[in-house]
Amino acid sequence: MDTLPGSDREEMLVYKILTASQWNEAEKSGLFVGAPIDLADGFIHLSSPETIRETAARHFAGQDDLMLAALEGDRLGELLKWEPSRGGALFPHLYRTFEVNEALWVKPLPLRNGTHDFSGLLP
Repeated sequence: MDTLPGSDREEMLVYKILTASQWNEAEKSGLFVGAPIDLADGFIHLSSPETIRETAARHFAGQDDLMLAALEGDRLGELLKWEPSRGGALFPHLYRTFEVNEALWVKPLPLRNGTHDFSGLLP
């Protein structure tokens, strides 16, 4: 499924969970090329506000030293595709790299009592 022009999906923030070292490398080069899973799958895995908590729990359980990057879906262009994944939910997949200055913000994603704490990070 492609982006939905003019839709709420296109205008919403999308998120990328990545390690601090991955973000540090991106800052050095100015470009985030993807985590190993992104490179293997051929696109950058992103999450919506509705799916980001489950993404953290499923794919980053117990992992600390993580960062959360927020990007504006409507600024990522036509290579942002909303495609079915877990249980048929639509997930944003970015079929290109992104420049670090495309991130609205990048903040630590703290681990508290074994769970990622999104307090103050999501709308």
